[in-house]
Amino acid sequence: MPSVVKINVLTVPAEQREVLEQRFASRAGAVEGSDGFEWFELLRPVEGTDQYLVYTRWRSEEDFQAWMNGSMKAAHGGGAGGSEGGSAGGSEGGAEGGGRPKPAATGATLWSFEVVQQASPRG
Repeated sequence: MPSVVKINVLTVPAEQREVLEQRFASRAGAVEGSDGFEWFELLRPVEGTDQYLVYTRWRSEEDFQAWMNGSMKAAHGGGAGGSEGGSAGGSEGGAEGGGRPKPAATGATLWSFEVVQQASPRG
């Protein structure tokens, strides 16, 4: 069975980049223990876009859904819809006024892929 890749595309204004990255850093390690989790990367745009990519790879769609409905939902205060890091365990930490923090991203889209081919360095 091929791995499943989930890419959360986050639109982040320049003035919110540091906030987003700090929030992901504060949640480092949150997804690694999840059953079926294989890989995570937070990709910062270099030029021409304000979109970060949150890349995760899972053993199966079922493993991803189990994480979405369990650990991730709890980490994001009970809901995943449109939350930053919704596919990668990068919860937004630190609240303003005691409530949920203001999102650093102004939009989010989730892309789903199946791994068809892959390569790694020859040892």
